This record gives sequence, C-alpha cells and structure tokens, in this order.
Amino acid sequence: MELRHLRYFVAVAEELNLTRAAEKLFIAQPPLTRAIKQLEEEVGVALFIRKPRGLVLTTGGEYFLEQARQILDKIAATVSDTRRIAQHRKTVFSIGFVPSVFYGQLPLMVRRLRRNKNLEIILHELKTREQVDALKAGKIDIGFGRVRIEDPDVDQELLFDEPIIAAIPAGNPLTRHPPSMKELSEWPMITFPSGPGPNFADLTQGLFHRRGLRINVMQQVNDLQTALSLVASDMGFTLVPEQVRRLNREGVDYMPLEDDNISVPVIASRRRGENPNAVMRLANTILDELVENRLTGRYP
Repeated sequence: MELRHLRYFVAVAEELNLTRAAEKLFIAQPPLTRAIKQLEEEVGVALFIRKPRGLVLTTGGEYFLEQARQILDKIAATVSDTRRIAQHRKTVFSIGFVPSVFYGQLPLMVRRLRRNKNLEIILHELKTREQVDALKAGKIDIGFGRVRIEDPDVDQELLFDEPIIAAIPAGNPLTRHPPSMKELSEWPMITFPSGPGPNFADLTQGLFHRRGLRINVMQQVNDLQTALSLVASDMGFTLVPEQVRRLNREGVDYMPLEDDNISVPVIASRRRGENPNAVMRLANTILDELVENRLTGRYP
C-alpha cells in the first residue's frame, strides 16, 4: 500500500464520484479506478458500494476514511515540523487549548517553556474533541480542555475542578448577592453553541436542565470575548470558569454562585502509550508545579 492509495481513496470518499475525484487529483479516471480496486484487494474488504448515481461508503469504508485522514494528517504535520526544525534547528512543541483555560496559569507554562531557546512553541485554539483528533494526527503534543472524551489512543488527566461563576452586567440586581440557579434562569442568558459531542455549552445548560429550570437564551456566540461584550451591553448574563475573572472587563461583574459544588474540570490530554521525550518531561514538571499552585491557592 502506497501513500497515493490513501490520497486517492480520500478524494474518492469525499467526492463519491470517480470522475470528479479524478479531476480533483489531476489524473485520468482509469488509473484511479485501478488504484481503488488494488486498495480494496489489499485491505480485503469492499470500501465502496457502486450505484448508478455514484458511490456510497461501506461501514468498513467509513472507518478506513477516518484512519486514512489521520495518517495523512500525521504525515503532513511530520513533514511540516521537519522542515521547520531543519530551518530553525529547533524542537517544535505544540499545545492545544480552549480559550477559557488561557486566563489562568497556562501562559506561565508557555513562558517558561519559551525560555529554552531550542524550543519553538506553537499554540492551537481547539475544542476538546478537536484536541483529541489533533493528538492522534500528530498536530499537537498536549491539549488542555474541559470535557471528557473517551478514546483508546488518548489519555486524559484531571488537573483540577474549577468553580463556575456568573458574568453579570454591572449594577444588575443579580450582583447584590451570589445568585442561585433559579434566579439566573429568570434572566436572559448568553450561551455558546452546542456541537457534536460534549462541550462547555452542554455542561452549563445542563446545570439548569437537571434542576428542572428553563433558560431564556438571548443570544448564542462563538467566543468568550463576544459573550462578555454582550454582558457589558446589558444583554444578559453568561456562565464562565473562575479563571475568566482575571479578564477585567468594564461593565461586567463576576459573581460566585449560591449553589455549592458547581464546577467544570480542567483536563490535560496526551497521546496514550507514548514515552515522554525531554520536552514533554519538562512540560509535565512545569505543569505539576502550576497545578500545585492552583490547588494550594498560591497564585503567581
């Protein structure tokens, strides 16, 4: 099996049409058809169902497509990093993160890693599900997220549980005392869109649903900064992790919740079964220290 077989297969799987796939690959259709047939013979299963109007992936084909994409992504990342390392003579260390964890001590970790002049630190803003995929594809070396993702190729470590607080328009009656979930449910809420798999939006909205409370969603936004801007504009409140309190925003008051033990995890994700190299060992040492600072209340 050659890499071209994987590239050809992915193109055909995305187009589900041999003619269009051949045009996309800038090759003639007959050699593409032969390559797909050779691939199916080598794998030992049919990857496509041939129909009069095109192709349909089999169950095996759907699985093979996911794996082929990861292999090609890994190769592309490896080639890119190799060129960068050769050019700069540096080791590349890539970190994935969700924005809400970057208001705590993660910047300190990045700063301390960057003291090593032989390291090039690359940051990728990714949702937790995207971090898992990026780890498997070799795009990142470690990820920091908020939700549990079950995957046999990725280890997830709970660093600590972080309280959830409410970001409320300054001067709003809700700022007179720590609001309850019931009180919050009576006000307009700014939320983040849900997507496939668990995410922060599911976690926060689930806090209300599990208590039998309905919420009045005023607006859905894609990023934290926009949400806080709408809060400052008196459009409603939003729920955020406690670290966000460090982001001082005019017109926004941060309030603890009356309800106890409402928190969201901070999770580190790494590739499973991989022996840590010197850079990862350094990152883990720094991370252990920063987590200890967090748990004991010693903030920088």
